[in-house]
Amino acid sequence: MSFGPRPSQLCLLSHLPEKGVGDKVRFLGCVTSYSTASGVLTLEHRLPEETRSVHALVDVNLVLESLGSEQTRVGEWVNVIGYITDIALSINGGKETAPRTPIVHAQAVLLWSAGAFDIRKYEASLKALLMRTSPTSCHPTS
Repeated sequence: MSFGPRPSQLCLLSHLPEKGVGDKVRFLGCVTSYSTASGVLTLEHRLPEETRSVHALVDVNLVLESLGSEQTRVGEWVNVIGYITDIALSINGGKETAPRTPIVHAQAVLLWSAGAFDIRKYEASLKALLMRTSPTSCHPTS
């Protein structure tokens, strides 16, 4: 029996709404905003074939000491390991026909810059891994 921390599940950001509160996940996202007042990063990553956008609101207060400006700059890609704390739908502005955007709240325990990479290759590699190894949309990582 292991008493260490649970492994994270490697996911596409767009699949986070399928997870449960308390799940430990690892995902990649593009910074769209950062609130210094609340210590929350907003991340997105819309795949070309997806019609909906998912927003991840990542609480970075636990990792503030190691957080640099490159991880909070709009347009930067970051990797996150953390726990899902809430999953909700945005308010559609009173328009009944407007799609509601899923919003996933997460508590980061580790966050680092993605550096230079090819986003299309990343998406293809992760999709292939998920199709090969797991019937669900996430893959356990160590």
